[in-house]
Amino acid sequence: MPTVLFRLIIHYLSMATIFSKIAAGEIPSYKVAEDEKHYAFLDINPVAPGHVLVIPRKEVDYIFDLSSEDYLDLMAFCRRVAKAQEKAMPCKRVGVAVVGLEVPHTHVHLLPINTEADMDFSHKQTLPAEEMARIAESIASKFE
Repeated sequence: MPTVLFRLIIHYLSMATIFSKIAAGEIPSYKVAEDEKHYAFLDINPVAPGHVLVIPRKEVDYIFDLSSEDYLDLMAFCRRVAKAQEKAMPCKRVGVAVVGLEVPHTHVHLLPINTEADMDFSHKQTLPAEEMARIAESIASKFE
C-alpha cells in the first residue's frame, strides 16, 4: 500500500498545470529566461511578436494569492524580462497584463507595444517556428 507521502506526490503530479509542465521541460517552449523561482517563455499564440508569459514555478492560481515576497519577486523578474524585451524588440514600451483565466496558474503577459491598441488580446496570431525561435533567442541574449 502506498505511503501518504507517495500519494501526495502522485496527486501533485497529476494536478500540475500546463505551465508547470512547460517550466519542467515536459512540454517544449520557447524559453527566454528562468531562475530558481520563475520561468519566462513566448506565448504560442502571441498578441504581438515577442509576447512573453512569465510564471512563478510555484503553482498559485491567482496572482494576489501569492505571498507578498513571491509577488514582489515575480514582479522583479518580470522587470528583468521586460528590459530584455525592450532591447530585443522594436517597441515604445512593454505592456503588462494579468488576466489569468485561461490557465489556473499565475502568469504575467509582457507585450512589446507601440500603442495601447497593441494590447488587444482578441487579435492573437501564429508565427512560424523559425521566427519564434529567433525571437526567443534574441530576448534571451539580452536578459541580465
